[in-house]
Amino acid sequence: MHCNLSTLMGSKRFTIQDVHEKTGLSRSTVSALYNDKATRVDYDTVEKLCSLFSCELKDLFTLEGGDVYPIIADAPTLVSLFSGCGGMDVGFEQAGFKRIWANDFDKDAQATFRLNLGDIDGRDIREVPADEIPNCDVITAGFPCQPFSNAGSRKGINDSRGMLYLECLRIIKAKKPKVFLFENVKGLMSSKYVDGRNLVDVIASDLNEMGYAVTYKVLNSVDYGVPQRRERLIMVGIRNDLQKQFIFPTPIPESERQTLRYVLDIPKDVKNQVDWPLSPQAMSMLPHIPEGGSWKDIPYEYLPPRLKKIRDNMQKYHAPKFYRRFARSEINGTITASAQPENCGIIHPTENRRYTIREVARIQSFPDDYIFYDGNLKEIVASYKVIGNAVPCGLANAIAKEIMAQVFKN
Repeated sequence: MHCNLSTLMGSKRFTIQDVHEKTGLSRSTVSALYNDKATRVDYDTVEKLCSLFSCELKDLFTLEGGDVYPIIADAPTLVSLFSGCGGMDVGFEQAGFKRIWANDFDKDAQATFRLNLGDIDGRDIREVPADEIPNCDVITAGFPCQPFSNAGSRKGINDSRGMLYLECLRIIKAKKPKVFLFENVKGLMSSKYVDGRNLVDVIASDLNEMGYAVTYKVLNSVDYGVPQRRERLIMVGIRNDLQKQFIFPTPIPESERQTLRYVLDIPKDVKNQVDWPLSPQAMSMLPHIPEGGSWKDIPYEYLPPRLKKIRDNMQKYHAPKFYRRFARSEINGTITASAQPENCGIIHPTENRRYTIREVARIQSFPDDYIFYDGNLKEIVASYKVIGNAVPCGLANAIAKEIMAQVFKN
């Protein structure tokens, strides 16, 4: 089965933005259909597209062999909490879910979300009454990870943001969705609750008592087609009356993993190919770092005083991998919100610069037609932040397809 939306759009010279504006469908939904990546489509979407192009169902989809139309009467509905700039939502929309409400407090994330996906509630989730959130089939939540992250101070529940998971429990208790999905950093696994128990076990226990069969696992994005080693704790719960236990998706074969070579060759007409300039000090060091190398390859005399101090006592400082320059044949390390060369592998393999916004977006598996703001330095820095905080679209999609198959298949 093939979706013919790209042909229909070409006949009218419509862009994805044109279809988005004329139908009210999100850019993500239009993009998935345009690129023939949507696995399921709801009737409402089909009706809007057929109306726009004055066509029939057979014109929108071409069937082969024993194919059937990928249409479901009512797409499972999604409420997205702590949505960020939309990485999780893209993955779920591509799998056939229909988002009906989203929320995030970060204004930069809100702006990017609205630009690509549509409306988002910008209030502090603690101020949103549960009865103002629509009933739904699925709730996703990537509640703030900084309190549990190795890249942060790891204050855990002692950071006020670390208790925001309670807001997720409040809303799940009120809405009783069939499925929920929590996403957080691996560090949550070792964070302690006030009574000394592991916080992840406390959360799972609370959700068990609320009537959910809960399972959780640390997944690495690279195992699901993302060109980045990014470990994240994923917790999925299915309501007990459905009598199902979620089974996590099978990792792709190691031979199919995506290296940087396959994502850094970007057509010139793709947007957001602008980079955040590095500091003069950083720029002075980059010529001494070979492809695949790091600050350890820089001759001692070219190091700034602070790095000389670390080089003099590598054991004390645990031999940090600053200024890591991944090779094109490698899989990138975790992209962080700070986008600093001392925090993550953000240096281009062969050019002396930071990755562009589009390059980090590709490393996070955002589609090329997902647009970010880059009109000035403030917007550029904000775009690195929201991309670094996002759930990789590819990881979200792999999980979403399994939820669709295991819970909503019939």
